[in-house]
Amino acid sequence: MSDEVFYWQALNRALDAELALDDSVFVLGEDVGLYGGSYRVTEGLYARYGEWRVRDTPISEGSFTGLGVGAALIGMRPVVEIMTINFSLLALDAIINMAAKVPFMAGGQFPMPLVVRMPGGVAKQLAAQHSQRLEHTLMNVPGLRIAVPATPQDAYWQLRQAIRAEEPVIVLEHELLYFTKGPLDEGAAPPPMHRALLRRPGRDLTIVTYSRMVDLSLQAAERLAAGGIEAEVIDLRSLRPVDWDTCVASVQKTHRLLVVEEDCGFAGAGAELVAGLAERCFYHLDAPPRREAGLDMPTPYNGTLEALTIPRPSTIEAAARAVLGQAPATEPTGGSS
Repeated sequence: MSDEVFYWQALNRALDAELALDDSVFVLGEDVGLYGGSYRVTEGLYARYGEWRVRDTPISEGSFTGLGVGAALIGMRPVVEIMTINFSLLALDAIINMAAKVPFMAGGQFPMPLVVRMPGGVAKQLAAQHSQRLEHTLMNVPGLRIAVPATPQDAYWQLRQAIRAEEPVIVLEHELLYFTKGPLDEGAAPPPMHRALLRRPGRDLTIVTYSRMVDLSLQAAERLAAGGIEAEVIDLRSLRPVDWDTCVASVQKTHRLLVVEEDCGFAGAGAELVAGLAERCFYHLDAPPRREAGLDMPTPYNGTLEALTIPRPSTIEAAARAVLGQAPATEPTGGSS
């Protein structure tokens, strides 16, 4: 049976289940213990499992992420919470230079069962230094896996699958998703962690997207449907590896492609997705692929300006119409009306 739960509650249940199942699992990060997490994800876990397994850390991302790497090397299964992806810049040495490379450099002698959870995204006037999306940085690192759950159901199972993995997994959680609700069936068989899912079938074009942009793309698809255009929406669920097969099958059916991302367009995740799908589907495309992305600029603090820098249902709809030749094609940088 499924319950309607908040996204944060799904993550909380996943952590609770894995902490109960395996004594080698522990959580560490800023405010994860007594406070219960900045977004309530670790609420109640400190009282249940104690400070040894739900550990508050100083504001020192490089140090406690490095601690997580060391713990993984000796057989523990640490779940590191970095309070916001913006702070992960201080932990990139541990993530990129250590976690991603040690198993390879050791010839496979050392697994790396490390999970790093990172809230991020544009989240209601947090200004430029707290609104970043760093998918492009992390996707470029061989040895990392990246999950991007968009629903409570996926948040629950992808986090549990990440904790059980023998490789480092980054779980990117959009800050505006934590208090969205959706069904969670803990007994349902989960799909593979890195498989994309068809969220809406269609025939006229394929929209490939992830994280919070899944919901916005579905809203845009409803607007398009009112005008007789049926858009197929693919939720990637993973940015490394990418489930190319699901995306290719959709593009071969619709013959048109729009990639939607909140991150800035230049050299972003969408650039890799368009390049990869163009290589695989070139002779199936009836129009140039297009990206609808965030503007290439730091995120403004002003709420009105902030909203203009990232895709919205109206801009996704306009970009889809441009792919279909029903609207003038503008520069594909996203955020424009």
